[in-house]
Parts: sequence; structure tokens; C-alpha cells
Amino acid sequence: MRHIKLCLLLLLGTIVSLPAQQPKKLNSSEIYEAIQKLNVLGSVLYIAAHPDDENTRLISYMSNHVKARTAYLSLTRGDGGQNLIGPEIRELLGVIRTQELLAARRVDGGEQRFTRANDFGYSKHPDETLEIWNKDDVLSDVVWAIREFKPDIIINRFDHRRAGQTHGHHTSSAMLSMEAFDLANDPTKYTSQLERTETWQPKRLFYNTSWWRYGSREAFDKIDKSNMLSFDIGVYYPSKGLSNNEVASLASSQHLCQGFGRLTTRGTQDEYIEFLKGDPLDDSNDVFAGIDTSWNRIKDGQAIGNILNTIESNFNFVNPASHLPQLLEAYKLLLNVKDGHWKIIKTKELKSIIEACAGLYIEVSADTPQASPESTVGLRIEALNRSDAKIDLLSFNLSTLNTGISKNMEMSKNQRLNFDEGINIPKDINYTTPYWLNKKSTLGMYHVDNPEWIGLPETPRAVFVDFNLNIQGTPITITKPVVYRYSKPDKGELYRPFEIVPPVSASLADKVFIFENDQQKDIEVIVRASRDAVEGYVEMAYPNDWSVYPQKQKIEIANKGDIQKLVFTVIPPKNQSEGLITPMVNFNDEFYTDELIEIDYAHIPYQSVLMPSVSKVVRLDIEKRGNNIGYIEGAGDVVPESLRQIGYNVTVIEPEQISAENLVNFDAVVVGIRAYNILDELKFKQKFLLDYVKEGGNMIVQYNTSRRIKTDNIAPYTLQLSRDRVTDESADVSILDPNHPLLNFPNKITTQDFEGWVQERGLYFPNQWSEDFTPLLAMNDKGEDSKQGSLLVAKYGKGNYIYTGLSFFREFPAGVSGAYRLFANMLSAGKEDKTTLKN
Repeated sequence: MRHIKLCLLLLLGTIVSLPAQQPKKLNSSEIYEAIQKLNVLGSVLYIAAHPDDENTRLISYMSNHVKARTAYLSLTRGDGGQNLIGPEIRELLGVIRTQELLAARRVDGGEQRFTRANDFGYSKHPDETLEIWNKDDVLSDVVWAIREFKPDIIINRFDHRRAGQTHGHHTSSAMLSMEAFDLANDPTKYTSQLERTETWQPKRLFYNTSWWRYGSREAFDKIDKSNMLSFDIGVYYPSKGLSNNEVASLASSQHLCQGFGRLTTRGTQDEYIEFLKGDPLDDSNDVFAGIDTSWNRIKDGQAIGNILNTIESNFNFVNPASHLPQLLEAYKLLLNVKDGHWKIIKTKELKSIIEACAGLYIEVSADTPQASPESTVGLRIEALNRSDAKIDLLSFNLSTLNTGISKNMEMSKNQRLNFDEGINIPKDINYTTPYWLNKKSTLGMYHVDNPEWIGLPETPRAVFVDFNLNIQGTPITITKPVVYRYSKPDKGELYRPFEIVPPVSASLADKVFIFENDQQKDIEVIVRASRDAVEGYVEMAYPNDWSVYPQKQKIEIANKGDIQKLVFTVIPPKNQSEGLITPMVNFNDEFYTDELIEIDYAHIPYQSVLMPSVSKVVRLDIEKRGNNIGYIEGAGDVVPESLRQIGYNVTVIEPEQISAENLVNFDAVVVGIRAYNILDELKFKQKFLLDYVKEGGNMIVQYNTSRRIKTDNIAPYTLQLSRDRVTDESADVSILDPNHPLLNFPNKITTQDFEGWVQERGLYFPNQWSEDFTPLLAMNDKGEDSKQGSLLVAKYGKGNYIYTGLSFFREFPAGVSGAYRLFANMLSAGKEDKTTLKN
């Protein structure tokens, strides 16, 4: 099993000082803020396309200043982007970005929702986006989000009128929002949803505009703003000790895999939204104008509001428990309210406030972080009343049992109650894994069987406990998920989610195995047991023209958590070929073919992801020259591992190790993606790299962005980076100089080598360069001019400098043969055998 572990130190202030997994415990100020929000029955839905698209300033303002229930609907989970903190891409990156969004919402006070849209990468036009996504399915999900969340106000992050002028996903999100605004209230549309919810008509739709929409602050100052509302989103929150823009900065800094860690900001700052459709504002500067957001909004709500408004006006910060009688009275009234939507939302909020005011501490911790079906798990239950209120624990119900466990015990003040229970995990329980990954996705859409899960940020937890309490004569049930609480000497108390995993899982060391000739390779299979006493066997599924020996191997693993490594010999065919191999673990007459992937970063909860344990095998016709490659790592690519696959000896060079003495040992030096954007040291080390080239070295620089680049001389000659990219992975590629050595030695590169590329051709190509460079390839997306900056080569002194925006970091993990052949030629530059070239 592959372990992905990286500890990140987050110094983000008291608002996020607790570990990401630790349950929230409200202090007096936070209880007061919760009561303020409890007294507002208004809601805002913010809509955009990706993680990090959301305006955390406005979300925080609506949630913390207006006190409205606020959510961000991100159409995708950001699966198509890059990762600055680790090697995860595609689905695993989507898991990380989902959790980063949830981390951001924990800071800014919002909620989080999604659609089934798969982020397939950059798109230049909404027509392409909506065709790949399947417009009707994504539109259905947006309608579902509106009908479920029932927003009064919708705010689009992007402009629906800018088709073809910006990212197609961005424009599509706004276009779908505009359409869904009306469809959500149409009972003839998406009628199956109405079995679980009802139609809803939002009151107003806005576009969150800014000066950047108009090109400059000066241009924005001159436009007519009569159709816009503005807010000072720099308001200060004394209860937090932070201003709204500080909270927003802390929230956006949760997007670490995208490099969004940033300094906080303070002070007055105007935010603008443009009215698009719905009820007219009638010159009001209030987004909720004409909408009753008080308890009077719902039938029989006035009495509840009277109680809660009195509590808010006279809140006892010293002893919040003094409000329990009134809170319980409001709770009983709320149970009789007929409005199902607000009743569910406000009951949840009110129960949380009652729990906090009573100083209740209720926790269920398992004796293991993971368990498999049909196993037994020990639970440690702790219940504590830290107030003067009379509270009785009547019983608790385990989600895995049909009957409750009676207790009828008084919870005396500050007297801890502890119970040990053993539970059996049912055979048919759902595994803890992102639900949208349970079935194979298409390029543009994830498949979700359970319609009620569509849009949820996470898979609902399968194991929890309902605690049935009587608080001062009022019965209340409080539900707690099972967690795993533990400690480390160097970190203190830690939490992990309790997870259900298969009894066994298997993984291969790599996702792609490259066979550069017809020689066999030994491939290691790692089998992990998630329960004691696992016995069975492993066999491999593989392509017909390949061979694997032996056919099967026995496994015996005594203890849960242990692994067993098996070696299978894989024999490729004589000719070029590719296919898939899968380890299949037979345990108790059932085959298990999933890999258990663990993602562990300090700023998000621990994640277990089940993915099919499938690797690609490629028999590749490839030649190469040179052996020792130095690699300067950039932002989370797997190019070094990929080069090792085809026989290169790759040494990772730390920035401080870059020197003339060290570089001379390498046949070529490769600079990882966006290295010049993230490595400050390259500003001072670039001279050594260019001297290495000048003295006969071969240097390959992969793509960088023009923003925040660390050095002015990324190349020995003039080279201007741009935002040019070719997003169509099947776009035609023209070879500009067929006789150039880099395209002929040691492998003959033809247009066939660009077949089967994934996600994109490349990105951030240079668009200006000196005549010292020779462009080798030309390509373009439909309807655009030809781009010739994807692969540039220049002689510098005795050596070769190569700059490429081709997406090798995506093609290598996908096992694209032509990408390996072309990169081998780049590494072999300058080592041409002139006789061979002549022939």
C-alpha cells in the first residue's frame, strides 16, 4: 500500500489553531455568535467552478456579518489541477481539494456543496465544457442544490456573458446558475428530485464583479454602478479579534495544494455584486430587501424568536448555562413547527447551542482507526456534564445495533461517565471512501448511485452513536460519530476519523511499468490486512500477449495492519504493446481488487481512499543515451520515478546542492514543473545551471508560470512565458523541423508519438523567444492560431538548453509511449552519433 504522508506547519492564528480532525468545542463568544446566526432565517448560495474560485471575503461577510446561512457550490472538486504539496493528481487531488474546501468553510463559517462534474482540465469555451460535462446532468445537480439548500440569494463568481473570454468551466458555472435560477421552481423539470424535496424560487441572482472584470481600477471607476450593491468587507469582529478580510485570508490559505498560503489583510475594502435577475431591489442596498429573515418568516416562529432574541440581547458570557431553560423552551416550540426546511436546520443549530451551554462533552472513540466488515471493535464512551443543569443519560443507540442500551444515569456536575462497548461491524456496511469514486467516471462526470448523496462533500459516516438525554425535563438526542483519539509524544492529542475498510487490499509499487525492451521484470505486490488471521492467495489479471509467473501465490498475515510482499515476474511481448495488470486477493472465497490509499496532511482530516488497484504495463520501443540524470524537484510531479522506469539513474538535487562541482556529474539536468515559481534558491543558483549548459551540459526546463517567477533569466537567451496552452489532448501536432537531431536521435519522433495523450497537450508556452531558439512543434486548439512554443531548443556554449510546456507530468503517469520516447531524445541531446544521423 502506498502511504502519502507530509506534515505541514500551519500558523494561522487562533481561529484554526486546533488540528483539523479535532471536534469543535464552542467558547462563550462562539456560542453567542451561534445564537446570532440562529436568529437569522436567510440563506445565500455562492456558485463557481473549482476549489479556490470562491470569494472567501464575501462568503465570510455573509456568514459572519450578515449571519445568513451561506454555502459555496463548487461545480467540480478541482481534480484537473496541479498539486504543490505532494504527488497526488486527478481523483486523489480532488479528494484533497474537497477537504481543503471544507477546511476553508470551517474558517469562514460557510457550508460546502458540489455537483458530479469532473474537472477535466482547462477549457477555453463553455460549449466544450458543457459537452464534456454533460450539461443536463450538471444542470440537474445545480437545480438539486438550489431545491435542497433553498437560497434566498444566489451569487455567481463569474460572468455568464463572457463565453470564450475566460476558462470555460468558469463561464459554464454562471450560465448554469442563470438557467437553474428559473428551473428550480418548475415542477415539470427534474421531477424525480421532487420525491425527496420540493421546488424553490430564489429571490435574487447576482454576479460578484470587480475591477478585474473591466481590465483596470480606473476603468471600473468610470462604469455605471447603479445596478450594483457594494459592501465594506473589511468589517471588524471583536468576538474573534479579527476583521472579515483576515478571516477570509485564513480561509483561502487552506488551499495549500494550490499554493494559496498568504498573508492576512485588514482594513476597509469594497466588494461589488451586480443584480442579474429576480425581485427588483428598489434602490435598496440590502441583498435581503423585502425578505423576512426573522423567525416571523415561518408559521409559529414568532414565539421562538421572542425567546431567542431575548437571549441574544442579554447573553451571559460568564455563565451561558443560565440560558438553558429558555433554550429548551424554544427547542420544544421548534419541534412543533410545520416548516420542515427551517425546522431541520434550526433544530440542528439549537441542539448544538444547548450542548455547548451545558458544557456537555460526549465522545465515542474506537480502539482502532480502521475496521473491516464482520470484525469487532471496542468503543470508549465518555459523557460529562460541566454545568449545574440536571441532565440524565437515558440510553444510547449504536448505529450497528437494532436496540438501544439503557443507562438511566444522572450526569452529576463534572463527574465523568465512561462506558466500554464492543460492536460488530456488519457485513453489508459501506466502506469509508469518497462516494463519487465508487464507480468509474467518464472524462467529464462522476457516477453516483445514491441520488441523496449527490452534492454532499463527503460520504456519510456509517458508524455513529445516538445519545438520548433528558436535560431539565426535556428529552434531546445528540448524535456523535465514532472517532479515533490518540496521542503522540511530539504532537499531543490527535484525532482521526474512524473508517471502514476491506479486510484485505493490494497495491503495486507503480501505476505504470515501462519495459524498454523484451526483458522480464519483477513486480512487487503489497498485500495489507485490515483484520487478524488473513489467509488466501493472490493472482494477477494481465493482457493476453503478456505472461506472469507464478500464476498465484499464498498469503498468510497474522496481525491486522501487517503487510506481505509478493514478487511476480512479468514477461512482456517482443513487440510494442500495452495493457493493464491487477492483483486479485482471494480471501474467504471473495476477490478483492482495490488499493487502500492513505492521504495524511496536517491541515485536513486523514483520508482513506479505495481505488481499483490497476497499473499500466507498456512494452516500449525506446533507445536512450546517457544514464545519470539530475532532477531539481518542482511542484509535485512524478517525473523522476517515471525516468527510473525506463532505466535512468535519477538523483534528486536539492537546491542548496546546485554547484559546478555537483552538476558536472550528470548527463542531463531536468528542472521540475513550476520550480522557478516555488524555489527561491534558484534566483541564486541559476548561474550554476547555465554555466553547466555552457560547458557542455544538457538542461531541460519544464513549464513555469509567468507570475511570481523567482529569476529574470530563466533561460540563457530572451524567453517570454505566456498563458498560451493547448487543452485538446488530441489536437494535431505539426513537426516544424523534421530533420532536427532532437526529433531523430536516438528515437525517430513522428506525429504518432502524440497519440493517446491525456488531459492536454501542454500549458504556459512561451510566446516570444530570441532567434537562438529553434521551435520544433506547432499545435493549436480549434479556432485558434498555431502555438509554436511547446518545445524550444537552443545551443548555449557547448551544451543544449531545452524549454518545454508539454505536459509530461501528466503523460508519464498515464504511460503514454510517445511522451517517454520524446523525453528520452531530450535527455540524449548533444550525444548524437553522427554516423547514425547521416544514415
